[in-house]
Amino acid sequence: MLGKGVVGGGGGTKAPKPSFVSYVRPEEIHTNEKEVTEKEVTLHLLPGEQLLCEASTVLKYVQEDSCQHGVYGRLVCTDFKIAFLGDDESALDNDETQFKNKVIGENDITLHCVDQIYGVFDEKKKTLFGQLKKYPEKLIIHCKDLRVFQFCLRYTKEEEVKRIVSGIIHHTQAPKLLKRLFLFSYATAAQNNTVTDPKNHTVMFDTLKDWCWELERTKGNMKYKAVSVNEGYKVCERLPAYFVVPTPLPEENVQRFQGHGIPIWCWSCHNGSALLKMSALPKEQDDGILQIQKSFLDGIYKTIHRPPYEIVKTEDLSSNFLSLQEIQTAYSKFKQLFLIDNSTEFWDTDIKWFSLLESSSWLDIIRRCLKKAIEITECMEAQNMNVLLLEENASDLCCLISSLVQLMMDPHCRTRIGFQSLIQKEWVMGGHCFLDRCNHLRQNDKEEVPVFLLFLDCVWQLVHQHPPAFEFTETYLTVLSDSLYIPIFSTFFFNSPHQKDTNMGREGQDTQSKPLNLLTVWDWSVQFEPKAQTLLKNPLYVEKPKLDKGQRKGMRFKLCLQAQNFSPTESTKERAVMHQRQLSLPLTQSKSSPKRGFFREETDHLIKNLLGKRISKLINSSDELQDNFREFYDSWHSKSTDYHGLLLPHIEGPEIKVWAQRYLRWIPEAQILGGGQVATLSKLLEMMEEVQSLQEKIDERHHSQQAPQAEAPCLLRNSARLSSLFPFALLQRHSSKPVLPTSGWKALGDEDDLAKREDEFVDLGDV
Repeated sequence: MLGKGVVGGGGGTKAPKPSFVSYVRPEEIHTNEKEVTEKEVTLHLLPGEQLLCEASTVLKYVQEDSCQHGVYGRLVCTDFKIAFLGDDESALDNDETQFKNKVIGENDITLHCVDQIYGVFDEKKKTLFGQLKKYPEKLIIHCKDLRVFQFCLRYTKEEEVKRIVSGIIHHTQAPKLLKRLFLFSYATAAQNNTVTDPKNHTVMFDTLKDWCWELERTKGNMKYKAVSVNEGYKVCERLPAYFVVPTPLPEENVQRFQGHGIPIWCWSCHNGSALLKMSALPKEQDDGILQIQKSFLDGIYKTIHRPPYEIVKTEDLSSNFLSLQEIQTAYSKFKQLFLIDNSTEFWDTDIKWFSLLESSSWLDIIRRCLKKAIEITECMEAQNMNVLLLEENASDLCCLISSLVQLMMDPHCRTRIGFQSLIQKEWVMGGHCFLDRCNHLRQNDKEEVPVFLLFLDCVWQLVHQHPPAFEFTETYLTVLSDSLYIPIFSTFFFNSPHQKDTNMGREGQDTQSKPLNLLTVWDWSVQFEPKAQTLLKNPLYVEKPKLDKGQRKGMRFKLCLQAQNFSPTESTKERAVMHQRQLSLPLTQSKSSPKRGFFREETDHLIKNLLGKRISKLINSSDELQDNFREFYDSWHSKSTDYHGLLLPHIEGPEIKVWAQRYLRWIPEAQILGGGQVATLSKLLEMMEEVQSLQEKIDERHHSQQAPQAEAPCLLRNSARLSSLFPFALLQRHSSKPVLPTSGWKALGDEDDLAKREDEFVDLGDV
């Protein structure tokens, strides 16, 4: 057992203070040093990984209740990760954990996952950066996946302390060149060892065929076409090689404006309305260019605005919605609630935790994103509008909102393959700047904005509220967020498809060298064994029932009715019959506009606004939109849920919750042993197994075979021993700290005084 006094002194060179009290005997330290020399723990290196520096006799603290104790071992830094190799591996690794990552160990931190590094000097915690004149006696590492590691360097040799601390600071915080990332070292060394999962059918959207397939799936091929005008990225480096535009749009217009101001198709609704996105045209001073742009934009909106859709609704996300600065500031405050150095800090902040949570505004930002997605869904579903999302580069908030809309409206996107294909289409091929937004190169902290993490948090809200609608679990979302910082997958490490292809050798002058092939994050067999992968699939997912021939014929008849131009005086019941997905929502009657055409009499004024960086506000009045939204939202939630139809989240304050599994999984005090969702899920699985067993007995009597069912994870069969933060925390000790922090319960007085007090009367007034 090591007391807090062990952090006295500095860098292994200062003599201990006279007041220093150690609970570790000197002979125990020497014994541990002997064990290190006799038993070297093996460091497992990936292909292309190189050891950079290391230090021995490092003590890694293990947090349990209010005490601190630790395990001795080696702290190493490679060009891929920081790793701690404990002498007593059993004290660090939980052998009962069956959800282990094959790439990243429990005590490994990828260099990209390091958020902040702190040093403790004479009991004072300071941020470490650059060249140090003095080296700390304790090293604290905060990770982007919210883990906190604490290493005591008290017994480490002085030269080793300098080497390991300087090495960690340099390799995690110094600006990097793209080609120097471990991504390329691994790709070069593992070219012949790449693993591909034959069961992975994720659509990558890197071919024209993929886009044509998506058009056919969504019935968007009636009005939109896939184009190859940007093949070889000769028109625009920001756009993918292939994308979809309105059919009447001439391809020479795409070349003329280098992809800017072009309406890019995202998805088509079953009623024919479509979701599109567009980046702003660069601001030009030349009058001739301005006139060309005006006529070009007029033609664009006339192309989108075609009968029977009376209105094209524009959503300017650059000026009428969130800013990237708001997202960055909110998350910076929010994550501090979970980066806890010790148990005492946890309990001291517990009494004001909810006020700190509210002041961060992170949950409010999630609510605003979901609300905006519902507003767009209402326009497309209930009012048959085309919706055009506008953003300066159409690569941040456009990706976020368009993905959420598709998740709510398209049940295919709620399957695992569909969800992965959605991310490939909207984020990877959509040009989201993962390299900048995740700050992988450490070149500009201001560009680091967790837009994709915000999207995953919004998805979690939907999964949490409607579990049977999703084929994947919250554990899947959690490990997907962790994969942002594992540099052996190319999925989240480039700003655009052009940047990826250029740097992987697929585009460029050097045609003799063989192109590098990298793994995608969707190949889950690289990270997890088959048994662990079962935790990524939702056993409660309600699969879509297959229709027989009679039902399919009736469905085709409904689609034919839907293609007709119904008048706005139709009854709600008649309109509901037209819907392909059998929604349980009486839809709002669509209103016809007084004049056809997107711009009406305001054409010239709006076009001029569209030419700037900030694009014009939406045409519909906010009052009308709010009324439509409320009616749409309340009507849907008043009906029973169709898990294969439209899916809307609850967005009232109490319904937006903290994603506990991701944010609290490393804090022992936050877990409930034998309780939480894992206990509920375990009981449901037991019932499912019992029903399945009874079904098999019935089938045996009828001499028929039952289709194989996915087995429930065996870890769930004894939920009484599991943590509510399963599978990331299994059998950790429960904290015995009081619910109130020390500052709170001491103020109440001693037990005898409390027993003598009379109950206080509180007048609550009229309730």
